[in-house]
Amino acid sequence: MTNPLLMSLFDETERRPLSVTELTSQVRSALESRFASVWVEGEISNFKAHASGHWYFTIRDEWAQLRSTCFRGANRAIRFRPSDGLQVRARGRLSVYEPRGEYELIVEALDPVGAGALRVAFEQMKERLAREGLFDEEQKRPLPLFPRRVGIVTSPSGAAIRDILHVLARRTRTVHVLFSPARVQGEGAAAEIAQAIALMNEQHAAALSDGRYEDTIDVLIVGRGGGSAEDLWAFNDEELARAIRASLIPIISAVGHETDYTIADFAADLRAPTPSAAAELVAAREDELAAQVLDLTRDLALAVRYRLMETRARLQQAAMSPAFDEARTRLRDAKEAVAESARRLEILAGRRVEHARRRTDAVTQRLSPVRLGARVSAARHRFGLLTAARDAALAGQLEQARLRFYQSAASLDALSPLAVLKRGYALAQDEDGRLVRDARTVAVGEILNLSLAQGALRCRVEEIKKAR
Repeated sequence: MTNPLLMSLFDETERRPLSVTELTSQVRSALESRFASVWVEGEISNFKAHASGHWYFTIRDEWAQLRSTCFRGANRAIRFRPSDGLQVRARGRLSVYEPRGEYELIVEALDPVGAGALRVAFEQMKERLAREGLFDEEQKRPLPLFPRRVGIVTSPSGAAIRDILHVLARRTRTVHVLFSPARVQGEGAAAEIAQAIALMNEQHAAALSDGRYEDTIDVLIVGRGGGSAEDLWAFNDEELARAIRASLIPIISAVGHETDYTIADFAADLRAPTPSAAAELVAAREDELAAQVLDLTRDLALAVRYRLMETRARLQQAAMSPAFDEARTRLRDAKEAVAESARRLEILAGRRVEHARRRTDAVTQRLSPVRLGARVSAARHRFGLLTAARDAALAGQLEQARLRFYQSAASLDALSPLAVLKRGYALAQDEDGRLVRDARTVAVGEILNLSLAQGALRCRVEEIKKAR
């Protein structure tokens, strides 16, 4: 017999039947070997979360369905909680559930598909992490006012790093940059970003420990440029959010455009709408600081000038009061009296000198030529004595006049309203500027202006006390 089919009828080995368990086990081995890792996309239905932590659900499309199981160890890494109707992309291996003889997909990774599914996953994770307090405002750390060293975590080939470096180079020359590259899109990107943040923190901690404070990192920018929701999904990773919150360095999240929000934005200490905006937040412009200092200086100068004008106006107001006019008049009269005394003293001295000269001339004419020399000599001697007496008299009178002048000036100074004010007194004037000397001339409720040694007061009369 050469026909294989006929030979198999008489082969004892081929004729031995397999048990259901044996057949199912062989099918399982074949499936697991052939489909050790497959990607399946479809809609979730019949989702059930077992008390053991395992998930059981079905992935289906329009014509077929696939029973799926996601064990507790695997679903802990999934970033959202599936629900019926969600479109997903699952990665896993095919196997057979032997008790029922059904093949199934053992899910190892699960990602939502489509904007709606991504939004549901985003909201679920956001709500869960918010309940843990990961986004609380009291955990946010303030950014340094003048950062000296800035760390950047983003793709080395993306537009974000170029935009950040361009802004920093344009706005400041005092900020140094430390760059840690990481993928920002695709499978494993979130883990790379978290690892780069951890590497920056290790560098920062080592510098602090060694006392190299110039090598510490003041702020960290984590982000990327714009893209679709799927492109930005790496920044919606729970592991990345916890790495941001655990960072010792304040972190600015700069992901996508102004309208894009990710979990990293909520976990970070500050969100920037774009990478360029993040660079502007950490770069202090020298010209803006100089302009601010100039404005403050100008305001200070104006304030000082205003105070001087106000003080000068108060001084002029006090100088124009009747009390100061009276003091000025008395001082002027005293100066005129001193000048008149000096003029009279000068006239009197001149008259005495002229009278003495005339007498000398008369005596000289009466002297004979014989006795003229002796008489002249005696007269010259007497003239010298008279001249000395005259000078002494003039000096004495001038000294007395000077003393009287000083006494008058001292009296005027003692009578000066300023001296009186310095001793604790005050000048009271009514609204018309008239001095108030009698309390009976004032009515209750009337406004009085009190001039003090330093400044003035505007007062209202509450009570009038009669003189004792």
